Amino acid sequence: MNILLLGSGGREHALAWKLAQSPTIGQFYALPGNPGIAEYADVVEGIPLSAHDTIVKWCQEHTIDLVVVGPEAPLVAGLVDRLAAAGILAFGPTAAAARLEGSKLFTKELCKANGIPTAGFGRFTSTAEAAAYIRSQGAPIVVKADGLMAGKGVVVALTVEEAVDAVEQVFAGGGTEVLIEEFMEGEEASLFALVDGETVVAFGSAQDHKRAYDGDLGPNTGGMGAYSPAPVLTEELERRALEEILVPTARAMAKAGTPYRGVLYAGLMLTAAGPKLVEYNCRFGDPECQVLMPRFAGDLAEVLHATAAGRLAEVTPAWAPVSAMTVVYASRGYPGPHQIGSPIGGIGEASALEGVTVFQAGTRMKGGHLVSNGGRVLNVTATGATLAEARERAYAAIARIDWPDGFFRSDIGWRALGKAG
Repeated sequence: MNILLLGSGGREHALAWKLAQSPTIGQFYALPGNPGIAEYADVVEGIPLSAHDTIVKWCQEHTIDLVVVGPEAPLVAGLVDRLAAAGILAFGPTAAAARLEGSKLFTKELCKANGIPTAGFGRFTSTAEAAAYIRSQGAPIVVKADGLMAGKGVVVALTVEEAVDAVEQVFAGGGTEVLIEEFMEGEEASLFALVDGETVVAFGSAQDHKRAYDGDLGPNTGGMGAYSPAPVLTEELERRALEEILVPTARAMAKAGTPYRGVLYAGLMLTAAGPKLVEYNCRFGDPECQVLMPRFAGDLAEVLHATAAGRLAEVTPAWAPVSAMTVVYASRGYPGPHQIGSPIGGIGEASALEGVTVFQAGTRMKGGHLVSNGGRVLNVTATGATLAEARERAYAAIARIDWPDGFFRSDIGWRALGKAG
């Protein structure tokens, strides 16, 4: 089948790397891609992801059998709807189904209506109302902006004053509604599932690290590293999460006439009462995708096509008996102001190590050399028989990369390895 992959980050590089291994793939294109993706796919230049009509026309001209949408923004904006109207199959939800990520408020109301376990919440359109609610509830408490925030629209406030300040920032930044949630005690984990309407099939687990610096300190980021599987998400907890959270969600969406098709990424809090939903994403996580793909042992193109075509029941995902870890190598200053354009060397030497793949997240070519082109620049990924072995390989690979303008966390996997050790 001829496939077009949309996106340009580390998630898409991981998807391209895995899709290129599929025996069912024919012509393989990526838009806009990056230098790493270009090793596996023909890169399409000059078409922005927001140009939906142009993308549809290009797919028709190149006989595309499946479009794989990597990032969330085109999904929320309705690209899959446009492709479907033109008879082009796409892996990813429609705009109506993508509201599960595009609107935190939509998801909370869906949970409330269907008895899906999640944090108690209130929704407010003014600072005064929100502040009164915060003071009545006390701290710690969670403040969320509605809409797409690239993983950074959440403040876990330890004091009432901090929470009120977060609310003020949401409205000052143009927000029209804010979500206030109870603080849930427990450990977070991510569960992925493929969904083709009402059929839900588990597709791996992971844990990531959102804070910029060692010890889970510093500002929230889009993710500084991840590992898979998540040891804390036991078979029993995964079963409960599927039965109590993901399956009821899929059924509710189908019943509403907006069936979900694609990957559904559930951020979970593992509380004393069991798993509760923190939030949904409607795409593979970044950097979680970078640890799922090295563990997946099946034909990714076939699995994604089956999901998009509504025949998910015909496939059973296969997994290699390994653990995977990815460490994000980011530009100094990220997630704040940072420089781009600095040269990067040593990726070949790092990738030569056993079990190591370096996914490019924010790079470009300049004068024949690879340079940085973003905040999160590289995802240094490794597999191993154990998580400890994967970690050892990942950091050994980082030591071979020559990029003085970058930084990384040295403690990815500390929760799982601390418990294991």
